[in-house]
Order: sequence, then C-alpha cells, then structure tokens
Amino acid sequence: MKRIAIGYGISLGVGIFAGLLIGRFRIFEDTLGSLISGLQTLPTICWLPLSLLWFGLNDKAIIFLVFMGAVLSIATGTDSGVKNVPPLYIRAAKTMGAKRWKLYLEVIIPAALPHIIIGMKQGWSFAWRSLMAGELLIVCLGLGHLLMLGRELNDMSQVIAVMLVIILIGILVDRLFFIKVERHIRERWGLVKS
Repeated sequence: MKRIAIGYGISLGVGIFAGLLIGRFRIFEDTLGSLISGLQTLPTICWLPLSLLWFGLNDKAIIFLVFMGAVLSIATGTDSGVKNVPPLYIRAAKTMGAKRWKLYLEVIIPAALPHIIIGMKQGWSFAWRSLMAGELLIVCLGLGHLLMLGRELNDMSQVIAVMLVIILIGILVDRLFFIKVERHIRERWGLVKS
C-alpha cells in the first residue's frame, strides 16, 4: 500500500496542478495539453522498461508506474472541470474583488471539483492496475507478486484468492472514500437531499 499511496499522492499534486494550468492558460493547453492527450494513448506498462532503466529493480520503479498510471487521468479531469466552470462565476468573483489564488481556491476549484473527483477516481483505478502490473513484473512483496507466485506454482486457488483481494480492495476504496466524497459534493451543491 505504501507504493500506491506515494505514487498516487504525487500524481494528485502534479495532475491537479497541470490540469489547472491547462484549463486556464492557452499556452499550456496547446503544449502540455497536447502532450497529455498523446501520452494517454500509451499503456502504462510501456513505461516499465524506462522506469527499470531509471530506477532499477526497486520500489521507485513501481511508484513511477503508479504515478504515470494516475497523473494523466487526474490532469485531464481537472482540465475538463476548469474549462466547464461557468464564466459567470469567474466574472462575478472578479467583480467582488477575487484575484489569483482567491479566485482559484474559492471559485474555480470548488466549481471544478466534480470533474476533479472523476479524474481522481479514474486515476485511482489506473494507479491500482499499474501497481499490480509493476508487482507482477518486478520481484517485490505485494499482491502482484503473490499472483505471479500462484501462477508459477500452478495454484489456481491462490491466483483466484489474490484476484478477489484485489477486487475487494478496489471496492473498499471506492465505497470508503470516493462514494463519500461524491455524496458530500452532491449535497453541498444541492443536487441531493442531505
């Protein structure tokens, strides 16, 4: 869990920051936005050889895979959210004196939050898949390694048990974090009754 926490945490910071830049500034949309769109077509596992060359056979290589699996979805979700903030909100905030950081923290990010959460949720699923792929291919302790060990020992029950644990963890993260956050946002915006 340490590897996914570190990789996903870094991808949250980088992805949200990149998405904010792309969504608000044309120069970043034309450069960084195009790069992110292109990189999204590349399966995360394709980053494995590069991560092995850069970091070797260790946790850093897996953390890099997790980061690359999540950051693009988070950046895209944030970008989409920022671009869908009604211009009226921004004009009204500027009329009331909001500038730079205050504009972002009190208007743009809250209005873009539903899209950011969608990007985070999708980024989590890609990060989780990337973690499993990294653990399958790089020898280290983890669920991916247990899955590979079960395959090598022809132990179908171990393979299925590990797959069920992977699914269960995914469901728990969704239920304990993302569903609660989404519900809170819907209640805050008055889309459902509290």
